[in-house]
Amino acid sequence: MTQEFDGKVALVTGAAMGIGAAVAELLAERGAKLVLVDRDAGALAEIAGRTGGEAVAGDLADRATLEAAIARVKERFGRLDVLSNNAGIQRYGTLETTTDALWDEVFDVNLKAIFRLSGLAIPLLRETRGAIVNMASVQGLASQANVVAYTAAKHALIGLTRAAAVDHAHEGIRVNAVAPGSVDTPMLRKTITMADDPAALSAIIDGMHPLGRRAAAREIAEVVAFLASDRASFVTGAVYVADGGLTIPLGGAPKPSETERKA
Repeated sequence: MTQEFDGKVALVTGAAMGIGAAVAELLAERGAKLVLVDRDAGALAEIAGRTGGEAVAGDLADRATLEAAIARVKERFGRLDVLSNNAGIQRYGTLETTTDALWDEVFDVNLKAIFRLSGLAIPLLRETRGAIVNMASVQGLASQANVVAYTAAKHALIGLTRAAAVDHAHEGIRVNAVAPGSVDTPMLRKTITMADDPAALSAIIDGMHPLGRRAAAREIAEVVAFLASDRASFVTGAVYVADGGLTIPLGGAPKPSETERKA
């Protein structure tokens, strides 16, 4: 497993931080050559330096950035085996408070960019019988309050994943998604700092998961690496839930007492 991506090339978006950075580091450790994309040029350069990857800085909502990334893959390596779509943004609002501009911003990054980049990558992936792994969310399966655009985009991303899996299975291209629960990323930390009582919210977030904690980004990257690898050669159209049990408990169910927990 340590060099299972030796000789393979991966294009990783959202690579400057969080899950995307963890994916880049893990794939590099296991032998992959990388092209990394993010709008944060400084942080991206740092990750590229650590992984030996090629950095393409730019906004994924801009088609020119996506075309530049594919061009870099072709020019530098001439092949593509893995597309790992991780870039995403979180915005807040209900049906009443979400503006058209906010809705479009969320969908442009969380869905349209993935649709566009995956389409551009298909000709290269067809040649290698490669894999696409999309970063969805448990909010592609359920929803919290006040995140109508984010939840809608993540639900749509799961639909996109399944449709693409059907369309390209005959070409040997596998398309899967990962649905994490809470993950210790800069995006989650920023959300916590916005609360009136950040320490209390942090404890609540950890307590929502039956495992009693949020995930490390590396733990989610391990799921991505599995789905991108030959170990998942018969897996396509799947949504792998990696949520520490978050989506299992029934709302309103009584919690066990300390005595029951110890028993």
